[in-house]
Amino acid sequence: MQWKVSSLLALTATPTLAAGLAGELGTGQSDFGGVGLMQTPTARMAPEGTMSVNWSRTSPYRRYSVFFQPLEWFEGGFRYVEVENREFAAAGDGRPNLDKGFDMKFRLLEETRYWPQLALGFRDVGGTTLFGAEYLAASKRWGDFDLTLGLGWGYLGNAADVDSPLGWVHDRFDERPGDAGGDQGGEFAIDALFRGPMALFGGVEYQTPWDPLVLQLEVEGNDYGSEPQANDQEQDSRVNLGARLAVTDNLELHGGWQRGNTAMAGVTYNIDLAGLRQVKRDPAPQALDAPPRENWAEVAQALESNAGMRVSRIARDDDELIVEAEPTTFRRLQQSEGRAGRILHAQADDEIERFHFSWSERGMPLREDVHPREPLVAAARSENAEQAHLHSIYAHARLEPQRGDALYSAPLRGFAWSLGPRLDQNFGGPDGYLFRLMAVLDAEYRTDANGWFSGELAWTAWDNLDEYDYIADSELPRVRTFIGDYLSESSLGIENLQYTRTARLGNDWYAMGYGGLLEMMYAGAGAELLYRPFNSPLALGLDANWVRQRDFEQRFGLRDYDTWTGHATAYVETGIEEILAKLSVGRYLAGDVGTTLDFSREFDSGVRIGAWGTWTDADDDFGEGGFDKGLYLSIPLDAFFTRSSRDRADISWRPLTRDGGATLDRQYELYDLTRERQMGRYWDEYPATWE
Repeated sequence: MQWKVSSLLALTATPTLAAGLAGELGTGQSDFGGVGLMQTPTARMAPEGTMSVNWSRTSPYRRYSVFFQPLEWFEGGFRYVEVENREFAAAGDGRPNLDKGFDMKFRLLEETRYWPQLALGFRDVGGTTLFGAEYLAASKRWGDFDLTLGLGWGYLGNAADVDSPLGWVHDRFDERPGDAGGDQGGEFAIDALFRGPMALFGGVEYQTPWDPLVLQLEVEGNDYGSEPQANDQEQDSRVNLGARLAVTDNLELHGGWQRGNTAMAGVTYNIDLAGLRQVKRDPAPQALDAPPRENWAEVAQALESNAGMRVSRIARDDDELIVEAEPTTFRRLQQSEGRAGRILHAQADDEIERFHFSWSERGMPLREDVHPREPLVAAARSENAEQAHLHSIYAHARLEPQRGDALYSAPLRGFAWSLGPRLDQNFGGPDGYLFRLMAVLDAEYRTDANGWFSGELAWTAWDNLDEYDYIADSELPRVRTFIGDYLSESSLGIENLQYTRTARLGNDWYAMGYGGLLEMMYAGAGAELLYRPFNSPLALGLDANWVRQRDFEQRFGLRDYDTWTGHATAYVETGIEEILAKLSVGRYLAGDVGTTLDFSREFDSGVRIGAWGTWTDADDDFGEGGFDKGLYLSIPLDAFFTRSSRDRADISWRPLTRDGGATLDRQYELYDLTRERQMGRYWDEYPATWE
């Protein structure tokens, strides 16, 4: 698992979280992760946008998990299980075995007055399936009690209370295969689903009169007589007793007595990603009656410092004032426009009737938002006029060449740089926890509006990469599995040094070309083409790249391996729960051909959560894992700082670093650069972001 967290290491304030879950009836995390009792799941779901980080221990198992609630009706997450009395064979140093797995749960029916909530779930479905299980659970609230009854297969059905009822359909359901995860592990165990004997499980939670304390009782469906890796455990009782204690709104402790002979302890921390926010101390919007500035250059400076827009040109066309700019500070354009309208009103003469904000990114015109002056000023004076202003705004993408008489043209901004920390981490592999703390110098030189040089120099200040030793077997070219050599070979490396150029080819067409040291492992050149109609749910992209592997020292030397890689990608705003779907088809770095499917959802807070999977024609050559997959978070730094920002921090998790399905880590992508082509929540968020 690799995390790249740069600015998060320099947080200056604690983000404000929504009301916590700790101590709430029916919201606790199970030992395995995911909402449940202890060993058993329930039909309950966490509030939408919840992220839960968990640790629990019930000898001989230690479980570490992270679970997400991206949708009201879907829960998903990943888990590591450390088996204390079994050796991690790949490590070869006596370290306990570590198993990885994915879980999913779907709500089928929502609870009503008379009917329980019903959910269908899959445990360890995308890992080795050592703990693989399927279940159907029903939960019903009754006063201070929350009751659950379920049917389990696989690990949850090992008690074998009854034969599989699906055996009536076909006798293949009578027995469960023993190698459900495939020879290498990591494959979806579709062939094993709902096969083998079935067991009943269930339990109850009780909300005590003391609000922080919840008591638990469950009957589990596992008898511990068929444990993975021939690790059977003695069980004196299928009844488990436990409790959850809220320490804070988001921190919860777990304790229990399981199997009639074994203690359990655990801890959970919940984060409300959907409500992640920070009180802002941005400069106040300019007063409407502020005196005019001496010239339009000073106006441009005020627009950047107060409205968060880097102005390239201000022009007048009859009774219209046109501002051409790139957004720099506020995540929502209407916030910049509301602030800019006040500044322009104080400067413009009485004949100006409309303010045009022509937005661009890296020299590519994206859209124009038009505010009639009179309703904008009225809304700034009184909340009663806000609806009239909202309905007077219109946006379009009929972007003409520069028009009007120029009042101000900005000089080209050449050089910019920044210096900050970054932490790379990797855990879950045979070498245990690995980390690298770095100082990263980023620099950029703009040659013109559409072209720029960019570079990134990383110096390792502290690491434990001398413990890196394991290199997985691979039948494919080693396009990614030399990652440890790149990380440990040199303490100072050039991670990126390239020239990039963009162009707008037509109303809905954008292009980009780039060349140089494209990422830590590859140098080369490439190009991308994007078709993105204004405010359309559909966009289509195509990229093609020739690359050559770089030397481990990350200077200017190159290795022998080179290849062509590229993909055709469809981006679809589904309109369902604000889900963005991406489907890419093409050639990967190892020469394998296949498809990547990516689903993500962005909350009102700006946090985006997503999951992806890649399937290629590498087949058995792919190695352990069967296919590439992972989860990721993209978090706006705006949620942590008291000053607004458009910057983001990305955190990703993938169970293994493999050569199959590996993509080029491009520094820029046109879909991200042109995100303001989509109106998004522009209308819904007015006027909440005016200030």
